[in-house]
Amino acid sequence: MKSYYEYRHIVSFEETNLVGNVYYVNYLRWQGRCRELFLLDHAPDVLIELRDDLKLFTLSAECEYLAEISAFDQVSIRMRLEELTQTQIAFAFDYVSLADGMEQLVARGRQRVACMRGTAGEVTPARVPESLRAALEGYAIKAPPPMSRAEGSARVRVGPTP
Repeated sequence: MKSYYEYRHIVSFEETNLVGNVYYVNYLRWQGRCRELFLLDHAPDVLIELRDDLKLFTLSAECEYLAEISAFDQVSIRMRLEELTQTQIAFAFDYVSLADGMEQLVARGRQRVACMRGTAGEVTPARVPESLRAALEGYAIKAPPPMSRAEGSARVRVGPTP
């Protein structure tokens, strides 16, 4: 299994600006689309809860642009779990251009979502549904392994030797 959930997209003219590159707001739209398709593929019961009283509020979204893409470019939006608390989820997104068998990182994004329950007039924080927690586990960003004592305690002489 891949360490990320992937949504592949082919850029259309409507997603570009007058200069011909992708208009910045579309990267944020693709984050939402990727998140929705993840729910459809891995936690469809959450979609049913969303029709009832579950709400997923986007608290923040950001994107850092590294290179341009244009109409008819194929891009892979790769979503990973950055953080999971009782009531919130933080996602990390890599936007990778796919061309001629090569991959190029063109943008990075992040998004934080809060789970709430209730009606539109009155909502309260709610636990992230268990099925969603379970679905996200395989996509968590893994921390690098800690250094062993031997690696961490090595001494190196710097400068001229006596």
